[in-house]
Amino acid sequence: MSAPTGPAPGAEPNTPNGGGQNGAAPAETASAADRLQYRMLWLGLAIALLIGVLDRLSKWWLLDVYGLATRPPTRLGDYLNLVMVWNQGVSFGLLAGSASWHRLLLAGFAVIVAIVLAAALPRTRSPWVATALGLVVGGALSNAWDRLVYGAVADFIDVHIGLYHWYTFNIADVAISVGAALLIF
Repeated sequence: MSAPTGPAPGAEPNTPNGGGQNGAAPAETASAADRLQYRMLWLGLAIALLIGVLDRLSKWWLLDVYGLATRPPTRLGDYLNLVMVWNQGVSFGLLAGSASWHRLLLAGFAVIVAIVLAAALPRTRSPWVATALGLVVGGALSNAWDRLVYGAVADFIDVHIGLYHWYTFNIADVAISVGAALLIF
């Protein structure tokens, strides 16, 4: 009597014991994929929460404790100042406007973008992509909060070389820029 030569009944051909990827049983492969999805979701959400908390704490301290809005620029070295700038636009002050519908439109757009990016988190397989998405989500939501509460985004980091000053920004802006760069590259 000879041994059977084909796969077991109902098994996938060309895999040991009819298993899924790498010889694992199909149920094991599915649960590993589910665990990866949950890890990427939670990694991205944790990064978003961390960025949101850091940005909110920095703004709270600078506005409510230090009183930056009532102080002249504070020099922190040869290349860095703390200054108070209320940005009614988006990046670099583009699309600025003071009407209430304008700030609601920009805040609403930021929230929609954050929801779409957060929904992409479980589909990613890369911790780098999950981190990048979390950075953008956290930064976008924190800046949207500013728009809804203050009517503009609180920017305070002024980097300069001599008399040349870059646009004033905040921690949320850094997170959005780094996240976008990670997604592009």
